[in-house]
Amino acid sequence: MKFFIDTANLAQIKEAQALGILDGVTTNPSLMAKEGITGKENILQHYLDICKIVEGDVSAEVVATDFEGMVREGEELSKLHAQIVVKVPMIKEGIKAIKYFFDKGIRTNCTLVFSAGQALLAAKAGATYVSPFIGRLDDISADGLNLIADIRLIYDNYGYETQILAASIRHSMHIINCAKLGADVMTGPLSSIEGLLKHPLTDSGLEKFLEDAKSFNL
Repeated sequence: MKFFIDTANLAQIKEAQALGILDGVTTNPSLMAKEGITGKENILQHYLDICKIVEGDVSAEVVATDFEGMVREGEELSKLHAQIVVKVPMIKEGIKAIKYFFDKGIRTNCTLVFSAGQALLAAKAGATYVSPFIGRLDDISADGLNLIADIRLIYDNYGYETQILAASIRHSMHIINCAKLGADVMTGPLSSIEGLLKHPLTDSGLEKFLEDAKSFNL
C-alpha cells in the first residue's frame, strides 16, 4: 500500500518524508487556502516546493468545471513537474477531461468519488487514480469501507489498472481496514499515519526494557 499525505503544509510533508515511508502528496484548493496560499503563481510555486520534498506523485487539482477549462488547467499543471498528477472532479465534464488526458499521456486522479458506478466510469475513462472519500461517507452514516470493497471487486473483475486511492482518511483504523480490502493507496493527515506507531504494549515494554537496562551501567 502506498502512503500519501493529504495536506499543503510543507512542515508536515517534510516530517512524513523523514519517516521514510511517504510515497506522495494529495492537496486541493481548500488545503492551500488553509495554509494561506492564494493566487495562481503562489499556488503553482507551492506545488513545485512540494515536488522538491517528495519523490512520488503530487496531485494538483483543477478549479474549472467545464471541459475546456479543465483541459487548459490540467495541461498547465502537467507541464509544471513530472511528478504532478492532475486531479479532476467526478462530474460529466470531468470524465471527458480524464479521457482526453489519458489519450495525451497525462496522469489523472478522479476525486470526489462516492459510488462504485462513479469509480467504474473513472476507470473506463483511463484515470490513474480514483479517490473514494470514505470519511465523508461515514459522516452521513454510510459505510465508506464497503465502497472500497465494491470498487476493488469491480476493478479485479475486469482488470482495470486504475489505482484505488482511499481518501478522506480520518484515523489509523481507516488505513488498516483499507489495506485489508486491497486499496492501492491511502491519503490522510499526518496524525493518521503516526497513529500506526502507537500501542500501549510497545510503550510499557520499552519502559520495562529501559528500566532493566539501568543495571547494565551503560
